[in-house]
Amino acid sequence: MNQSTLLSELKLRGIELSKTQLNQFDLYMNLLIEWNQRMNLTAITEPEEINEKHFLDCLCLVNLIDPKANMADIGSGAGFPAIPLLIALPDLRVTMVEPIAKRTLFLKEVIKQLELKNALVLNVRSEDLAKTSREKFDVVSARAVAALPILCEICVPLLKVGGNFVAMKGSSGLEEVEEAKNAMRILKLKVKEIQKEVLPSAGLRYNIVLNKTESTPLSYPRQYAQIKKRPL
Repeated sequence: MNQSTLLSELKLRGIELSKTQLNQFDLYMNLLIEWNQRMNLTAITEPEEINEKHFLDCLCLVNLIDPKANMADIGSGAGFPAIPLLIALPDLRVTMVEPIAKRTLFLKEVIKQLELKNALVLNVRSEDLAKTSREKFDVVSARAVAALPILCEICVPLLKVGGNFVAMKGSSGLEEVEEAKNAMRILKLKVKEIQKEVLPSAGLRYNIVLNKTESTPLSYPRQYAQIKKRPL
């Protein structure tokens, strides 16, 4: 997918980008390809694939997020969906939570080079961040981090009551919602919206929006080893 096709796909979704924003995406792509030669950031390295499988995929969230929200992105990795959303929604405030130190160096360099405002990178696990920033964020997002029952426990304690957890999932998204029903009950979540997207060559995607109806019980999150061994 070239940039012209990307713009067409975004326009179909009611999303438009300025020349400045397009230049930021170009610079981001160049940094991603350059740094990926030194560290494992992404298996997707061809520009056409980056435009579709990273940029278009993440920008589909624009229609799901308050453009002035205070958001935490868990397991940001190479910056998805955080960086595309910061480019498209310049008033968005995003805290990128990434436990692997070398990836945080990349994220900080992207923020600097793209001159992104309202962006913070933390080299910490979300379970530990919940000790100091519990129920602080309007939106929490996660992409390609873990199965939904696990994601709910590591993400939702950071979310304000009334806030939305946005989980980016592939073609098995609806099945994961079913698997997460018990976690949703325990953690006081309800399905608000499920956005179905079909990318031109990459296929079916589901963006699952879960609304937090009550405070998370203080016994959650558990340590990650426990969460992974015995998901809710």
